[in-house]
Amino acid sequence: MIEQIISYINTLDPTWIYFILFFFAFIENVFPPSPSDVVVVIGASMIATSSVSFIPILLITSIGSALGFILMYFVGFYLSERVIRSGKIKFISKEALAKTDEWFSKYGYRIILANRFLPGTRSVISFFSGVHELNVIKTFIFALISAFLWNLLIIYMGMQLGNNAKLIDNYLTTYSNIVYILTGVVLVVIFIRYKMNKRKNH
Repeated sequence: MIEQIISYINTLDPTWIYFILFFFAFIENVFPPSPSDVVVVIGASMIATSSVSFIPILLITSIGSALGFILMYFVGFYLSERVIRSGKIKFISKEALAKTDEWFSKYGYRIILANRFLPGTRSVISFFSGVHELNVIKTFIFALISAFLWNLLIIYMGMQLGNNAKLIDNYLTTYSNIVYILTGVVLVVIFIRYKMNKRKNH
């Protein structure tokens, strides 16, 4: 499947290749299942065999990712008082919201900086950065830096491994699964501690 995608993209004009890379980088924050990292790696693997270049791919994917992040930021910002903090979404409790407030107050823009290295939580981080009304300019800058560093890494991987995108896909999937497991463990620990503290307070 991946080889077929590479073969197809290789037939496209470079302008279309850049557009596809921008689109997938942008849409990932809006639609998390999007395989944007794999698409970026595929684009990077074609640097040696087509007219696409390293710097344009790095800039286009980083800007696309940061713009997608900011779109979800504004969704969170818009829904913050109207929906989230008003209690209209029942599964987001005031206690959970207070906990995320505490996290953003404590770690602030460091969470934004780390977001690209945390698959599965990227759209959540972008959304709640808007809910917690972080400075939009700083948020965009940190999201751009995070995307730049992550894309630099995976584009380099794509260049080094060439057309062996299947191997890179396995690496990224393994990395994502590890992060998912660690995130799940952390959430379970937080939930257990919250329940224990609640019982003590009663």
